[in-house]
Amino acid sequence: MSKLYIVPTPIGNLKDITFRAIDVLKEADLILAEDTRTSGKLLKHFEINTPTQSHHMHNEHKTVENLIHKLQAGTTIALISDAGTPAISDPGFLLTRACIENKIEVECLPGATAFVPALVNSGLPNDKFVFEGFLPVKKGRQTRLKLLAEETRTMVFYESPHKLIKTLTHFCEYFGKERQISVSRELTKLYEETIRGTAKEVLEHYTNKPPKGEIVIIMAGKK
Repeated sequence: MSKLYIVPTPIGNLKDITFRAIDVLKEADLILAEDTRTSGKLLKHFEINTPTQSHHMHNEHKTVENLIHKLQAGTTIALISDAGTPAISDPGFLLTRACIENKIEVECLPGATAFVPALVNSGLPNDKFVFEGFLPVKKGRQTRLKLLAEETRTMVFYESPHKLIKTLTHFCEYFGKERQISVSRELTKLYEETIRGTAKEVLEHYTNKPPKGEIVIIMAGKK
């Protein structure tokens, strides 16, 4: 019976993949990969020889219909992203929704995702939180920040290293310089670090020490 498997992959440390994920990737008929070159290194490491096909944000609108046909014909497909759980700020939502609409079984395996360890590491309240992912780059950014300034739950953001200073500057402006914040980068990798403090303190830290690697920002909610 055909099925779409959503398979999390390590966000850095290859040991974080699960035994089950390896089995699913080996047994699937096709693996959809965000970047086949990046995923190729992971698949080679675990001796996974399943055929791969590119599936990313620039082509997913065009490929969904054909993939649904393959699934309806009995193909078992495993979807992976470059790192972490697909569809969390990565491609995957469109295909998952199309499968559900066409009554094709979807199963998401548990596994790595960057925001969970960053949230726990932050020391900020995590009984209730809101995941914001990447903020709008231009249009809608100011509106979103004004709205989030009133949010009382802990907030989770993703950011790239070259935009971190700009984002932290905006946080100081819209949320206040004394709002507590935690920035985790290079999670599970050799140079993993988490910097905690006020928005002003963290901004000063990264102004003096430009960051590298993927970044998760945890911001305290409004008191």
